[in-house]
Formats: sequence, C-alpha cells, structure tokens
Amino acid sequence: MGEALRCPAVLVAAPASGQGKTTVASALARLHTRRGLRVAVFKCGPDFLDPFWLSLAAIRPGEAAEPVHQLDLWMTGEADCAARLRAAARSADLVIVEGVMGLFDGTPSAADLARRFALPVLAVIDASAMAGTFGALAFGLQHFQPGLRWAGVLANRVAGARHAELLQAGLRADANWLGALLRNGALSLPERHLGLVGAGELADAAERLDAAADALAETPLGRMTRDDLRAWDVDLGAQALALAPDTTLAAQPLRGRTVAVARDAAFCFIYAANLDCLRALGARLVFFSPLAGDGLPPCDAVWLPGGYPELHAPALSANTALRDDLARHVARGQAVWAECGGMMVLFETLHALDGASHAMWGLLPGTVRMQARLAALGQQQLALDGQVLRGHTFHYSTSETPLAPMARSTRPGSDAHGEAVYATGSLRASYFHAWFPSSPRLVAHFFGAARATMRDA
Repeated sequence: MGEALRCPAVLVAAPASGQGKTTVASALARLHTRRGLRVAVFKCGPDFLDPFWLSLAAIRPGEAAEPVHQLDLWMTGEADCAARLRAAARSADLVIVEGVMGLFDGTPSAADLARRFALPVLAVIDASAMAGTFGALAFGLQHFQPGLRWAGVLANRVAGARHAELLQAGLRADANWLGALLRNGALSLPERHLGLVGAGELADAAERLDAAADALAETPLGRMTRDDLRAWDVDLGAQALALAPDTTLAAQPLRGRTVAVARDAAFCFIYAANLDCLRALGARLVFFSPLAGDGLPPCDAVWLPGGYPELHAPALSANTALRDDLARHVARGQAVWAECGGMMVLFETLHALDGASHAMWGLLPGTVRMQARLAALGQQQLALDGQVLRGHTFHYSTSETPLAPMARSTRPGSDAHGEAVYATGSLRASYFHAWFPSSPRLVAHFFGAARATMRDA
C-alpha cells in the first residue's frame, strides 16, 4: 500500500468538446488560488493548448508558473499518472484535472481516468439551447457507467435567472446542482483551428481568467469553502504504482550534449515532460525563437516542436539566417528532430488557405498544403529497434514529398499505417507528436546519442 495522501480532487468533464471545460477548470483554479490555496492542475489527454490557460490560472503571487502535465492512461501510462497525482497531493490543497472531449469519448476516456483514480466528476454542460433535457443529459453522464464518483453539474452559457431555474428543476435529486454561468462572450476563451489560442498570445489573458473566476464565485460551486472541498477527498497515495527504473535515463546518453529547442508562438506544442526527459537523459537545453529572428545557438542537436508555422509563415520564411544555420548543422551530421509544425517549415513551400505560397527552409524536398478540414487526429505509436514511442497526431495540413518514409507510426492495436517518419542525413521529421518519456532510448537516439552508448544503456 502507498502512503496515505488525501487531497480534494476533481475532474472537470462535459458531454462534448466546446462546452466550456477549460473556462470552468481555469476559473476554479484561479478562484481558489486567489483564496490562498495551492492548486495543482492537470490535463487529461494529449492536448498542448489548454495547459497554457490552466497553468496561468494556478499561478500564486510571487511564484513562477508550474507546468501542467498530461494524464493519459495510454500515452503517459497508468504508473506515470499515479506518480504525478501522488506528487501533487503532497503539496496541493486542491487537484483539478480537466477532461478531454466528452466524458466517455476515446479509449481510454476521461471517465476511465476518473474511475481509475476515484476522481469525482464535475460535469459542465452548455445549456444555451435546452431546458428539461439538461436533466436527462446530467443523469446520463452521472449514471451511464457504474463506479463513477459524482461531484455535481454546472450549467454554462445560461440565458438568465429564469432559464437557470428551469435547468435546476429538471435535475434528479442526486445530481447536485452547482449553479449556472450566464452567457457572456467575455468569459469565452478564444479559439482557432487547432484549439484554444495560447494564453501567452493575449495581453488580457489574466483579466479574462479573473472575470471567469468572479462569475464562478457567484455560484454554489464557487462558494464552496475549503471545508466543503473535503467532500472531494481522494487518497492519491493509495494509487501508487511502482515505476521500473529506466536504465537509459540512468546512463544519461545525452550527457555533455546541448539540445537547442525552438520555442515561441510558432513552435509552442511542447510537453513539459519532454523537456524533463531530455534533461534526465543528460542534455543541456537552450531555447531560441525563430519568430524573433534568432539564429541557431551553439548546440549538438535541435528540436523543432509543433505549433502554428502557418500563422507566421512570412516571418519564418524571412529568417534565412536560421535556415542556413540548420542546413550547416545537418551537413555536419548533427541531429534534428522535427514534429508536425516543426516539419512543415523544413519543406520547400507552404501553401496557405488564402492561396498564398511561402518559401520555407528547404531542408526537406516537397510542399505543405493547409486544409480547411482536419487531416489527421488520434493516438499514434512509433516502433523502431524493439522500442515503442507513444504520442498522437493532430494536423490540418498535408505534405507532398519524393522522400520515402524510413518508418511509419501506427494506431494502438492496429497495423494500419499512420504518420510517415522522413529521414535525410541526421534529420528526422514527422507529423507524429511524441511523448518522450514513453521511450527515452529512442529519444536519445533521435537526438544523436552514439549507438555504442545506446547499446550500453
């Protein structure tokens, strides 16, 4: 048995995407942080964007933002989820986990995570176009699967007091009405094609969160005191699972190597756990901004993460100094790992939705074309040399290249081809977003660890 670590915890869920989960989870974190509680926040699933808002919401005065880690029973693994929740319970007064998509969507789903760790579920329902059906929907979420703890239900985008009364009247007695947030455009977090706009891109991001927290404070949910939150207590210490020692991490095959990481509004899809993994492998990390006109800092390897190169194509195209630095870097046989948006900028041309064409950096032959519809979405895994690297794919562009893939990812439980992995010299690129801790050995190899070191690890 693990140590007893009781802490109030809640999973904020919804019947579908777009209901307001992130707004409510962020408002709840902001509200209790302002009241002096230490709030730990997590994101269920592989999402990169919601964590920007969740992290900002939980910043305590005078302290730096804490990274919001992903919890996913498949991608990050059950033992990793347990370890992160256990660590949070040691210092937090409240743990908030934002769900993904609808409560029961996906395999594994947010409900699976909630049941595995006995997390009470707070359901957020966009009630803007319903009345009595609200109760039926809440009842279904609460009772569809057995063994799910229930925190209550919050109505979002409500027209007014009379509308709220009708919604509450339609609930069964055990639904636990937690109030209503009125329809207010100022409380909505802005979106674009891959999800929410990053909090760091908006000058008024903190003010938006404060406004949402103020609105939530007027609801029964927002009026819950620290003592009231004890109804959500979970023994997160009892959920401990043994994490087997990783011999690759212990050997630190990237020790003495510097990895340059692109990080700005165009390259922002970065798991905090991936940075931790590189450091655990021994790497020294340096960050640079292609959008700011930075050249490549002195380094042994480069990571170009995903993001929004299509929104910044002119500025990226104009950074010819970085283009030339990368070309010289690859010519010297030094490693580059490029994911999704990081791969897109390496092709010769990017064709935007408005018909404009932009010259990119040309390290990969071919073109990228933006699409109006989603081109790929879902879990992916990459198997190489007896190792499996887990992750996902999510993109609105397609690529055309004469390069033959060196490998392809697959969906879990399927041999069907997923994303191509392209190789030219020391450069590896794919639409595949990797969660590095799932295979430190492959990650070390992609970032240039010597094969002799890999064999010894």
